[in-house]
Amino acid sequence: MIETKELTKYYGKNARGIIDVNLDIREGEIFGFIGPNGAGKSTTVRTLLNLIFPSSGQGKILDYDIVKDTVEIKKNVGYVPSEVHYYNDMVVEDFLKYSTDFYTSDYLEKMHELAKKLELDLSRKVGDLSFGNKKKVAIVLALVFQPKILIFDEPTSGLDPLIQSVFFDLLEKEKQRGATIFFSSHVLSDVQKICDRVGIIKEGKLIKVENIEDIMKTKAKNVRIQSSDFNLSEDEHVVNLKKIKNSYHFTYKGNIQDLLNKIRTYQLEDISITEPSLEEIFMHYYNKEDKS
Repeated sequence: MIETKELTKYYGKNARGIIDVNLDIREGEIFGFIGPNGAGKSTTVRTLLNLIFPSSGQGKILDYDIVKDTVEIKKNVGYVPSEVHYYNDMVVEDFLKYSTDFYTSDYLEKMHELAKKLELDLSRKVGDLSFGNKKKVAIVLALVFQPKILIFDEPTSGLDPLIQSVFFDLLEKEKQRGATIFFSSHVLSDVQKICDRVGIIKEGKLIKVENIEDIMKTKAKNVRIQSSDFNLSEDEHVVNLKKIKNSYHFTYKGNIQDLLNKIRTYQLEDISITEPSLEEIFMHYYNKEDKS
C-alpha cells in the first residue's frame, strides 16, 4: 500500500532530511513510525504526500508514483499534519462542508457523527480553536470520507487523554474496515497501544522495522526487589543496578529460572518482574546504533 525505495530528501547540500528510506507497508495494518523530533518523520510524510519533492529514490502509494500521480493519491489518502493551519475566519462546520464538497458523496451525517465523538464544537470559528481542537478538525477531515490509506503525523499532540482514547477506538474501526494506517509519532506509548509493526528512524535513516509483538518480546526483564538482606551485584546478567528508597531496581538479561533461584534465598518483602516498555527498547536501539 505504501512503498519506498532509497527515498532521500536533502534540504540544500548539507542539511539532512531523510536518507535511503525503504518502507513496505501492508494492506490493513497500522504501521508505527517512531523517532525523536528531528529524526525525519515529518520529512518522510511530506515527501510521501508530494508536499516536498524527494532528492532521489522512489515512492509509491496504492501503486501510484508519489510525484507523478499525486492527484490520484490525494483522492485516496486521509492526512492529519503535525501542525494544523486552516481558514481562521471560517466556522468549523462551514469549513468541513466546504472540504467534503470536493467529493461526490454526501458526508454530512458522518461529519456530525465524528464531531460528536470527538467533542468538537462545529459552531466556532477555526481561528478561535485551541491547538487540540484544531487537531480534531483535521481528524474529522481525514476520517470522514473513509479513505483506503490514513497518514497521521503526531496526531495525538494537543488531545486530552479521554479524546485520545476515542481517537484510538476510531482507528481500530478504520483498521477493521480495511484501511491502512501510517502512524508517525514520538509518543511511544501511543505506538505500543495500536500498531502492528514499527519502524525506528534516527537522523534520517531507518534503523529497524519489526513486528510490535516481536520487538516487545525480549529476555530482558525489569526487576524491583524490596528486601532487608539483598546483596546481588552487577554482572553479565544483572545490569543497571540501583537502589531507590527501600527497593533495588535492575535489569536481568539471563534465564528467568536462574533469577528465581538467586532471589529465593532472600527475605523478600516485595517483588515485581515486568517487561521493558517500548521506550526502554527504543533507547536500546538508539544506544546500540551510537556504539556501532
